[in-house]
Amino acid sequence: MTTTILAAASGGTASAGAVEIACRLAKRFDAHIEGFHVMPDPRQFIMAAGFDVPVTADLIDRLVEDSKQIAAKAKTEFEQAATRNGLPLGKAGGKNAPSASWREETGYAPTAVADRGRFFDLVVLGRSERVVEQPHTNAIEQTLMRSGRPVLLAPAKAPASLGETIAIGWDGSASAVHAVASTLKLLAAARRVVVITVGKANGASPGAALVDYLSWHGIAAVHREVLPVQGVGAGELLLANAREEDADLLIMGGFGHAPWREVLFGGVTRQIVGTSLLPVLLAH
Repeated sequence: MTTTILAAASGGTASAGAVEIACRLAKRFDAHIEGFHVMPDPRQFIMAAGFDVPVTADLIDRLVEDSKQIAAKAKTEFEQAATRNGLPLGKAGGKNAPSASWREETGYAPTAVADRGRFFDLVVLGRSERVVEQPHTNAIEQTLMRSGRPVLLAPAKAPASLGETIAIGWDGSASAVHAVASTLKLLAAARRVVVITVGKANGASPGAALVDYLSWHGIAAVHREVLPVQGVGAGELLLANAREEDADLLIMGGFGHAPWREVLFGGVTRQIVGTSLLPVLLAH
C-alpha cells in the first residue's frame, strides 16, 4: 500500500487517533511515518482572529510560547505512539524496515499539510467528533485536492482494528478508481473486501466489474448492491451498509460534494455511526 506515511499531529484531541492509526499502518506495512506539526504564525493568527486587544510584543510572545507547548505535547504523544508500536525514531530505515521521524513548520496548517503530503504515499488526518456536523473542513479539503495523495480520516480514538474488513464505496468515478488503485496492498491484506454500490445499474453492474478487476490482484471481493431509498441520501446508505458488513474501514472517491461529504459530515450519519466513527480513506 505504502512506504511513506504523513501523520498530521496537531496536539489536540483529534490527532491522537490519526497518530495511532498511522503508526499501526507503518508497523504493518514496514513503512516510514513522519509526524508533522504546523505551528501557527502568531501575526497571521492575530489578523485572522480579529483580536480587539492591542497587538503587543508581550501578546505575540505569549502566543509563541503557547504554540511551543502544544508542539512539544504533540511531539511527545507522537514519539510515545511510535515507541508503543515498535517504530525506531530517526531517519527512514529503508525497505522492509519501519521507522518514524518528526518535523515541525510554521504557517497555515491546511496549506502546509497539503504541500508536505505530496511527498508521501498516504496522509492521515484526525477527525474530531466535535466537528462532525460541520459542512466542510479546510484541512480535509485542501489536503485532498492539493496533495494528489489518498487521505485517511481517522476518528479521535483509534478503533481496535483497521483494514480487516474493508468496504469500498464504488460509483465508477475517476476518484473512486484512484482510491482503489492507491490501496491495493491494503486491500490484499484484508480478510474481507466488500464492494458497495448504491443504485441499480442499467446493464452490466459496475460493482461486478470492480470485483473482477480486484480478482486479478488476488483480492477476493464480494459485491453488495444497495437500492435507493426515498428520502435517504446515498452517503447514509453507503455508511449504513458498510456498518452492516462490520467494516472497519471505508474506501471511496472524494470528488464533488456527495456522497463523501454526507458520509463525513451528515448529522443523520453521526447517529448511525455513534461515538465510534468509521475511518474513511478518500482519494481525489
